[in-house]
Amino acid sequence: MELSNQVQTEKKTNSIPNKGFKLKEFLFLITKSKSVLIGGIFILIVVICAIFAPIISTHDPYEMNMSDRLLTPMEDGHILGTDQYGRDLFTRIIYGARVSLEVGLVSVVLAMIIGVTLGLISGYYGGWIDTVIMRIVDIFLSFPVLLLAIALVAALGPGIENVILALGFVYWTNYARIVRANVLAIKEEEYIQAAKTIGSNDFRIIFYNILPNCLAPIVVVATLGLGTAIVSEATLSFLGLGIQPPESSWGWTLAFGMKFIREAPHLSIYPGLAIMFTVLGFNLLGDGIRDLTDSKLKRN
Repeated sequence: MELSNQVQTEKKTNSIPNKGFKLKEFLFLITKSKSVLIGGIFILIVVICAIFAPIISTHDPYEMNMSDRLLTPMEDGHILGTDQYGRDLFTRIIYGARVSLEVGLVSVVLAMIIGVTLGLISGYYGGWIDTVIMRIVDIFLSFPVLLLAIALVAALGPGIENVILALGFVYWTNYARIVRANVLAIKEEEYIQAAKTIGSNDFRIIFYNILPNCLAPIVVVATLGLGTAIVSEATLSFLGLGIQPPESSWGWTLAFGMKFIREAPHLSIYPGLAIMFTVLGFNLLGDGIRDLTDSKLKRN
């Protein structure tokens, strides 16, 4: 008898509607958005360069040749010229895409895990738990984000792992606030009340019924956050707190190029363009996804 009741309860729980956006419909709408397509093309180019860097690159990214230092673009077989140590700039930028994407993706995932988890807990349980979490968010938001990241990296030491930790630790507040706001509205829906009535536990309600309905804003924030994380990594590297030589980094290359801005402006121009187009791609993609998932814009 008890087994029969458990089976019936499980069937009722599974029958509770899940209002998360449909993947097929979402992918179809993406193909209709010029912003998403253009941004996706930019990002796809960067991803291809990062994955196939050993195949695409024409030289060893670490090989120095002082006799070829500061060559101009297309001179002596160097597509974008060379840097102050005679290393091929095109190759350095291609390999720098790997660093930027790695830092961006991992730091965003870290920030997402922290922020989404705390946002779900805060919005669902409310009360003193909500108050404590939101006050912590307010404390973090009271500091300039980049200044806080610089302080953390300075304390932890330069390096790719510490940059990822610092960026993930300072950008989680965006996810927490947005997820909390969505949870406060979703938890009052009838299907959530029905789930509670038939005895679903909090874990199942939060992660099966509520979280899927928060995915759209999370995806938008994550996409825009990738561009922000890449700029932040470049800024930290530019200041000497990020990726360290001889690893290739757009920010580090840009910083050293500033010393030769008069005699070799290409050292700063091309890394700057790489950062600009990558961030532009993520911003266009994020804006397009936001427009597609905004119900008011869809009705209009």
